[in-house]
Amino acid sequence: MKQMSRFIPAGKIVNTHGVRGEVKIEVWLDSPAFLAQFPRIFVNGREYRLLSSSRQKQFLLARLEGIDDVNSAMTLKGKEIQIAREDADLPEGGYFLQDLLGARVVTEEGEEIGTLQDVMERPASDIYVVIDKSGNERLIPAVPEFVRSVDPAEGVITVALIPGM
Repeated sequence: MKQMSRFIPAGKIVNTHGVRGEVKIEVWLDSPAFLAQFPRIFVNGREYRLLSSSRQKQFLLARLEGIDDVNSAMTLKGKEIQIAREDADLPEGGYFLQDLLGARVVTEEGEEIGTLQDVMERPASDIYVVIDKSGNERLIPAVPEFVRSVDPAEGVITVALIPGM
């Protein structure tokens, strides 16, 4: 059973916005709208309630409880934000990509392929970067034709490979 951390990295405060203490957050999750659903975020372990937010392209502009002016907002600039796993309302079978990193990648026959080291997010589909025991890199498209099952709790991804992969 893979140990899941309580907090999920969700973005970075890249700047302030306006004079009333809003912050501009670069979102690392699926979308700014997904992050806006969370009632709270964490910065350096400190909880901040999300009072209001709006989307600005791939960024989220947010008002945080206790951050009432540009000076207090400036103290958060450059800081990573996190969300609490228990606040996430993922769909059935949903998971965070971070939960897959380090997972064993095996074929349907049980043959060990390697370990998932990274996920490259591309427009057509994500690509799993798998490193085998020899240190060789394999790229596996994260589509149903190749990825048969994903079990983040057990830390196992089952794949179907074609010759030459």
